[in-house]
Amino acid sequence: MTDTRHALIIANDRYADQGLKKLKAPAQDAEALERVLHDPQIGDFDVEIVHNATADLMRRRIQAFFNDRTRADTLLLHFSCHGLKSESGELYFAATDTEPPLLAATAVPSQFVRGCMSGTRAGRTVLFLDCCYGGAFSRGAASVRASGEVHVLESFAKDEPASGRGWAVITASDSMEYSFEGNELAENSGPRPSVFTHAVVEGLETGEADLDADGHVSLDDLYDYVYSHVKEQNPHQTPKKAAELQGELHLAHSRRGRIKIAAIPSPPSLRAALGSDEVLTRQGAVLELDRRLQHPELPLAEGARQHLEEIARNDIQQIAGLASEVLGKIRLSPSPDRLDFGMVPRNSTPQKRSVTLHGPPLARHCVAQPKQSWIRVDPTRNGLDVRIDTTAEGHLSGDIMLKGVADEAVLHVEAVVAAAREPDRTKPRPQPPPTPAEPTPPSDDRRDTVIIEPTRPPRPPKPPPSTPAPTPARQARPDRPSPSRRAPALAGAALALALASVATLVLTLQRATVAIIERGDQGVGGNVEDNIRAYGALTPLIVCLITGALALAAGAYARHELETGREHYAKQVASSTHTLVSVAKGLAIPALVLAVLAGLAYLVGSPHW
Repeated sequence: MTDTRHALIIANDRYADQGLKKLKAPAQDAEALERVLHDPQIGDFDVEIVHNATADLMRRRIQAFFNDRTRADTLLLHFSCHGLKSESGELYFAATDTEPPLLAATAVPSQFVRGCMSGTRAGRTVLFLDCCYGGAFSRGAASVRASGEVHVLESFAKDEPASGRGWAVITASDSMEYSFEGNELAENSGPRPSVFTHAVVEGLETGEADLDADGHVSLDDLYDYVYSHVKEQNPHQTPKKAAELQGELHLAHSRRGRIKIAAIPSPPSLRAALGSDEVLTRQGAVLELDRRLQHPELPLAEGARQHLEEIARNDIQQIAGLASEVLGKIRLSPSPDRLDFGMVPRNSTPQKRSVTLHGPPLARHCVAQPKQSWIRVDPTRNGLDVRIDTTAEGHLSGDIMLKGVADEAVLHVEAVVAAAREPDRTKPRPQPPPTPAEPTPPSDDRRDTVIIEPTRPPRPPKPPPSTPAPTPARQARPDRPSPSRRAPALAGAALALALASVATLVLTLQRATVAIIERGDQGVGGNVEDNIRAYGALTPLIVCLITGALALAAGAYARHELETGREHYAKQVASSTHTLVSVAKGLAIPALVLAVLAGLAYLVGSPHW
């Protein structure tokens, strides 16, 4: 989309006349529509909003919007307000100062808007009407009443454009969705006008309006999407469209775009091998398709992928399983799959984060679609560079959809945007120590030369005894381990505790064995409980239980630190930490089990032996 694109949004939700109901949606709708139209990744429009304007100001802004344009311009005008029909059947757009008995003087006629559209030199003009329509204002009456059809499109289809390549009008409805009774709009007479604009915003923002999945949202795509959405929300409301266009008008980029690659078919010999009755022959053909699947020429690899999918669906289990295994090589595998920018000052430029896509060229060929407008994505040779917009404060959480030829993945992005800290002006700034100067005899020009002594800087002057020493605003916190070292330290502690648990278990078993042997030598007069206590077998047993439990707790905490602070750890450090925790767990659990069994045996058996 190389044209220059401009949009004017007129939203009126407050009216001086008591007979015109105050609307709830136009202000919110205008902000949402401005966001998606202005987003360079979606509409890339230069957007202006006119909110709660008088009729005179509306006419001025509308005419100025259509003046001084060229064929390279695409114009979009959006109305979100009341629409009123006069007794003669002419349609008017209500302003904040509109008086229904004086529509010609206090409202904006639809023919004025149509005249501006016909007279502009812009290449294409699009008009969206999200209006709730009232009927004719009868002379002598004190209310505005519905009178059936408004025939909005007829008001804009009478004249052909004077220049340019065409025009289009899409209206939320062509009938009286609202009725006026007395001085107030009936509450149960129709839907909220935001149903239409909400559908427009949702279709553009999500990319779901790209019905043909060609990477662009055309006018026809958007109308079909909005029509289905509005009819689903309110079956009694029917959007309408009229257009005189040459060619297709793309209103926005699509975030939903799919990967399309023109596949090169496999050679006849390979296709013949795939259709062979011999299992080994078909198996060899699948291996050949595996080789072609990893080819750097994407059309060749795409042809192999399509054949493998067909085999995985239709062949016997042995061959289908092999084809499915080969197809697994082109799954999207971003590393990392989660990006946390941490705390970022507002309006700053945070460092970009790189994401690597693994696998053959066909697996790395994908489209990255940010779901939130504050996420910025730039493709690189082996993956993506991700940046964030820091203009708004708060916790940012969003996703990037990665869509490949046959697979999808989600890359999660988080950041906390905070206001930039201002320097604390209450603290005295440290002053540099004064430099001693040795006076020298004045020269003829009576200027002094100061020689700085670099070897021994003078001590700063001590404050007078009566002046109390300034106290810091915050007490220094004790040193804590860096997040990048906390998990490995915990893993090491877990392993040490696990080893201690095993060692004390061995000591317990040795002492218990000696005590039991001695009890056997004593005959009938012996007591195993006295022997075990005499040899001190209970103390290492208790230590074994405690150290084993602590080892498991430290290992669990180390895993938690790795998961919550993944961005602080290098891949090798994380792998080593996982290994230490696994070894500690493998030692501590058997030691705890044996210690518990030994304790139960002592408690149950000692009174009887």
